[in-house]
Amino acid sequence: MSADWLLAGSRLSIVVKGRRKMAAPRVSAAVRLAILTLKHASSHSRCSFAVSRVLYSTVSDLNEPTFDKILVANRGEIACRIIKTCKKMGIKTVAIHSDVDSNAVHVKMADEASCVGPAPTNKSYLNLDAIMETIQKTGAQAVHPGYGFLSENKEFARRLADEGVTFIGPDTHAIQAMGDKIESKLIAKKAKVNTIPGYDGVVKDADEAVKIAREIGYPVMIKASAGGGGKGMRIAWDDDETREGFRFSSQEAASSFGDDRLLIEKFIDNPRHIEIQILGDKHGNALWLNERECSIQRRNQKVVEEAPSTFLDPETRRAMGEQAVALAKAVNYSSAGTVEFLVDSKKNFYFLEMNTRLQVEHPVTECITGLDLVQEMIRVAKGYQLCHKQADIPINGWAIECRVYAEDPYRSFGLPSIGRLSQYEEPLHMPNVRIDSGIQEGSDITIYYDPMISKLVTYGGNRAEALQRMQEALDNYVIRGVTHNIPLLREVIIHPQFVKGDITTNFLPEVYPDGFKGHMLSHSEHKELLATAGSIYVAALLRAQRFLENSTRIPAATQEQKSWELSVQLDDGVHSVTVSRSGSSYNVEVDGKTLNVTSEWNLASPLLPVTIDDTQRIVQCLSRDAAGNMKIQYLGTVYNVQVLTKLAAELNKYMLDKETDDTSNILISPMPGSVVTIGVAPGDRVTEGQEVCVIEAMKMQNSLAAAKSGKVMKVHCNPGDTVGEGDILIEFE
Repeated sequence: MSADWLLAGSRLSIVVKGRRKMAAPRVSAAVRLAILTLKHASSHSRCSFAVSRVLYSTVSDLNEPTFDKILVANRGEIACRIIKTCKKMGIKTVAIHSDVDSNAVHVKMADEASCVGPAPTNKSYLNLDAIMETIQKTGAQAVHPGYGFLSENKEFARRLADEGVTFIGPDTHAIQAMGDKIESKLIAKKAKVNTIPGYDGVVKDADEAVKIAREIGYPVMIKASAGGGGKGMRIAWDDDETREGFRFSSQEAASSFGDDRLLIEKFIDNPRHIEIQILGDKHGNALWLNERECSIQRRNQKVVEEAPSTFLDPETRRAMGEQAVALAKAVNYSSAGTVEFLVDSKKNFYFLEMNTRLQVEHPVTECITGLDLVQEMIRVAKGYQLCHKQADIPINGWAIECRVYAEDPYRSFGLPSIGRLSQYEEPLHMPNVRIDSGIQEGSDITIYYDPMISKLVTYGGNRAEALQRMQEALDNYVIRGVTHNIPLLREVIIHPQFVKGDITTNFLPEVYPDGFKGHMLSHSEHKELLATAGSIYVAALLRAQRFLENSTRIPAATQEQKSWELSVQLDDGVHSVTVSRSGSSYNVEVDGKTLNVTSEWNLASPLLPVTIDDTQRIVQCLSRDAAGNMKIQYLGTVYNVQVLTKLAAELNKYMLDKETDDTSNILISPMPGSVVTIGVAPGDRVTEGQEVCVIEAMKMQNSLAAAKSGKVMKVHCNPGDTVGEGDILIEFE
């Protein structure tokens, strides 16, 4: 007889053939052992779907009738996340996909799958007719929209209702009321929720935008009324920026949401972005599930989130939670939702917006409360009451989430990168680590969709534990084939300001005013890296020598070398390094200082654990070539190192340097994307800084300007063209 164990607070239940019985007062030694095991495993499994059979700490009655089949109207990690909970609940799933996603992970996980169109989102994941046809064809009783795409589309929810299909989310009234930034602000005011001063109507044109901005007082925030996710938002500090912001925001809003209406409100400088997770049912009950700190952002999009916040005291937390619930009840909200606030340095908080869907960063809330929010959404959609009271909602420990993106963090804190994941390993072997992803080795990151690779979540009994675990998880994360933002993520979580909790939404531009440059090595770290590079070089030589010795065709030298004098170039400096071998350990002299470097030296593994004078590190040697060039990922950042013997280094001085191409007369696309507008034609004269082209990547528009004054010689692209990173767009004389 098989049984699954479910830990519910301090109560142990046994599920046998779908029925739950309370464990008898007298328990066997085997059961006592199981209880002990669960106690030690609970904190580990709270944050991981992949590790054990222990589920979330609050479970519903397994005899509750539920849906037989749910269609997941999304892709990527959130589709996989929803499917996992459906499997746990015994619900069959239907995946939808575009033609380029036919081999995606979420398609393989689902019980059924259907193609709904070609790659562009408006022809597939936003294709209402194709999705409705799939629902009818598969007999799905309900639809979970995830986040993005159709998750806040009232027309989709209405069409589902007309067909008798359940939308796993709030009703159309709540979606419309909260999805419209203008209407939601008016409702919030009526519900006595603190709001930001601003203009409550629709801004008609750029001239009116300037007039309103002057009345409010600069700086102002220009926002898409139907927007979210950082799209259709611009900060303006003067009239010119208001006109430009109006143009870009309206274009992005139309592209992303099919609605170009804008509003303007006072921009609160240096705030924190703190949001409250709420959960409501169809019986008038609503709860707030504590807060999430989401202040680390770039281009108004979140990068690192955590729960709880270091900033809130119990009184402020309660006040924010109660206002969030008041807003939810004002629109009879029934599902999971998020009320976002801006919080100033004096703990004054102001309503920003309400997202009527599951939030990207929901895992950190699940970690500290023990609730499965997807399961709660499904239960509410089926008509059940919430199982919990406000007093039941705990804050257990601390959780931190890093959004791992296929982006180049050295360019505007993250311009999109595309490519194929040639090697991919998640650090799931580590305790208290959860990864929500929808990709695998061999997956393609394309220009058509969000470049998120995964959400990496770590959990600890306190914030210090969660941060330490995050450092280790980032170091153990293997991603090859695309540029990624792990260097930035790792630097953020170890920065003294972040560690102290002294953060605002301006953290990145304030800490890195000249842009992100990677980890700045301390004197000791510099020597560690040099010693590690020298040791890897020697270990590779010895491995090659062993191969030759085992070969029957090629004779090898028999004299065993014990010491190597090397020249190691790191950045612009050249260093003398002497490596002496003693078993699997190397004594490495770097500029007069000796370090001991020990490892198993398994160079075939993507992860290389090394111990340097009792300091343990995980390094990744991304590449090596015959010229001694190495790319080594150390403390999150990739460093270019060249290791040569003394003789080779001396001869290398006579090698000619490759001349760099002169690109001053061409405009190159800094990212893959599509051309929105071309503002010049051959023969036009341009001035330095003049906008000449707009590229849209991942639904964000980017203005490209002329690097110097001159005359346009040739335009290589047209509006609507797809371009790759490095493609020539415009040539100048």
